[in-house]
Amino acid sequence: MATLMIQGTTSDAGKSTVVAGLCRVLKRRGFRVAPFKPQNMALNSAVTEDGGEIGRSTALQAQAAGVVPHSDMNPVLLKPESDRGAQIILRGKVYGHMGALDYHAFKRTAQESVMAAWHALQRRYDVIIAEGAGSPAEINLRKGDIANMGFAESADCPVLLVGDIDRGGVFAQLVGTLELLSKSEQARTRGFIINRFRGDIGLLNPGLEWLTQRTGKPVFGTLPYLQGLLLDAEDSVGLTQKTAQAAPLTIVVPALPRISNHTDFDPLRLHPHVALHFIGPDQPIPAADVIILPGSKSTASDLAWLKRQGWDNAIQRHLRYGGKVLGICGGFQMLGEWVDDPDGLEGQPGKVAGLGLLSLTTRMVLGKQLRNVSGVLVGETATVMGYEIHNGISEGSALSRPLFDINGRPEGSVSDDGQIIGTYLHGLFDHPDACHGLLKQLGLADDEQSDYQAHREHELDRLADMLEAHVDIEAVLALLPSESR
Repeated sequence: MATLMIQGTTSDAGKSTVVAGLCRVLKRRGFRVAPFKPQNMALNSAVTEDGGEIGRSTALQAQAAGVVPHSDMNPVLLKPESDRGAQIILRGKVYGHMGALDYHAFKRTAQESVMAAWHALQRRYDVIIAEGAGSPAEINLRKGDIANMGFAESADCPVLLVGDIDRGGVFAQLVGTLELLSKSEQARTRGFIINRFRGDIGLLNPGLEWLTQRTGKPVFGTLPYLQGLLLDAEDSVGLTQKTAQAAPLTIVVPALPRISNHTDFDPLRLHPHVALHFIGPDQPIPAADVIILPGSKSTASDLAWLKRQGWDNAIQRHLRYGGKVLGICGGFQMLGEWVDDPDGLEGQPGKVAGLGLLSLTTRMVLGKQLRNVSGVLVGETATVMGYEIHNGISEGSALSRPLFDINGRPEGSVSDDGQIIGTYLHGLFDHPDACHGLLKQLGLADDEQSDYQAHREHELDRLADMLEAHVDIEAVLALLPSESR
């Protein structure tokens, strides 16, 4: 069984997309391949077949590999709840809440989970493509590292280092990172991949030759900037969105400080008849047909932020003029009358007033809800598929008019006038039937459907085609033990 690790000189250097592309390339070549991310810090997550929780980017890589996501593929997931603390997920399950310093001391225990999960994957797959986190040259984090070279050393696997030339200074990125590694880490770094190159490769070749001469390590490929690539982001929200010209439906989404699973909105970015806009802090709130309140890792604190930004008044004005509001997960909880967190599971203990738009009270309780679900949109034939990832139990008369029927279980809520809608389900717009039915309910009258699953597959194939064309795949395969090839 073989493992290859992809590390990056910086966050967002392109590690996730390179891993996804390699998984699809190896799948095409007949390998049983799985992605692996030892440690991830992200608020975008997915529910696995074994009822666990992993980062969305790893779930996408599993799709690229043609396998079902499993909690072993991302054994440590950190979900930030503040600038200094996070919820700790070990092998898919909540372990607890820790500050940054406490987690640093906890890494030895976390490493045991990492290695146990990696060994479990080794028994099931021919090749594991592992992804690092951030940069291996973050000196302050190197002690007890499990995310980058700490894992690579324990697993004794080769590493390829990815640098992003679009940011500038790619040669300094690559050489500087290498210089800050130990001798053994330098030795296991077999070479480089340069990402997001624009222009004539002939102008870059002298630099590539210098890099190989300077480091003694080859460049395995230079990937061009892939225009229009939209795949599940690991965490950051891009506030600049595609705006459909004269779109029949305009949707605005507040970019909450602890927004979770903003990948829910990727299908809407692509829909030809939807103009989607994320609204950041201190930005004016524009007129829209629909306001969507997204998921949140810290519902009460993000609700307070929403009120400070004036969204409560803007939503009331929006409703008076006939607009619609959809709340998803934490956003659904915000629509209610109260959010009660007596034990401080998402921050400070206490009970805070919601927006008061639905007769609903949410109480945060131990035991996160994690499940993939399917059902139908109430009053329609549209099939819905989604997933739940939330703390909290919501109760109230608003639930007597559900949005979905999940195999006989009512889910979500729709106000009597149909203006206010709430649900705990993520991934609602990923499947064409549900996307069409929900957008119709939100006011889009046309019959055009958008199939985001087909888009994902197309983008993964496009990514793999790019790697096949611009990376020496045979040289990459030669890094693996002969029995794995």
